[in-house]
Amino acid sequence: MTDSPSHPTIAIMGGTGKEGKGLAYRWARAGYPVIIGSRTAEKALAAAADLRARAGDVSIHGTTNQEAAQAAGVVVVTVPYAAHRETLEGLKPALQGKLVIDVTVPLVPPRVTRVQMPPAGSAAMEAFQILGEGAQVASAFHNISYEHLLNDEPVDCDVLVCGSSKTVRAAALGLVQAAGLVGFDAGPLENSVVAEGLTSVLIGINKQFDVQSAGIRITGVPR
Repeated sequence: MTDSPSHPTIAIMGGTGKEGKGLAYRWARAGYPVIIGSRTAEKALAAAADLRARAGDVSIHGTTNQEAAQAAGVVVVTVPYAAHRETLEGLKPALQGKLVIDVTVPLVPPRVTRVQMPPAGSAAMEAFQILGEGAQVASAFHNISYEHLLNDEPVDCDVLVCGSSKTVRAAALGLVQAAGLVGFDAGPLENSVVAEGLTSVLIGINKQFDVQSAGIRITGVPR
């Protein structure tokens, strides 16, 4: 697996899920080496094989979350909220000094259309607390439907990017663009409560209209 400063290897924790596979597909198609991570290597290998069959001649491999995090320069967290803390605590040593993009939304079944934020304020803020003050944590991709990600068509939805520093947000925005999406710097990590909370609102709208693709657009700014 080749790596470069302009195209670092991206590991996706929980990459066997729909959102993780969609992001992996987009980045691999853009020329990034991608590692699918899972609690079991067998599931990761199967997901990677499925994505290679879909995406063509791309660099996608599968392994355990631990091995994926150690091998990558960028780590993307797409696990269900119930596994969020355990996953981050287990991977903490491997994540030091790396860009961590948290896509997790604190959904609490069965009432997933109700905004329910954790004591830290958001899942991304919780990740920052777990990983420590020096952590490079960004939050992004919460409001993008996986239905869009696994297709090559343009996505009519913007991405709000929050982060622990301006440098972190800039790096995450570069990966948003690489995925073929439009991103906006939404400010410090504390603001991630807005993007994460919007997910429950959009799930409710999806249910009302029997669709899977409700999203957001930022208007009134030049594109």
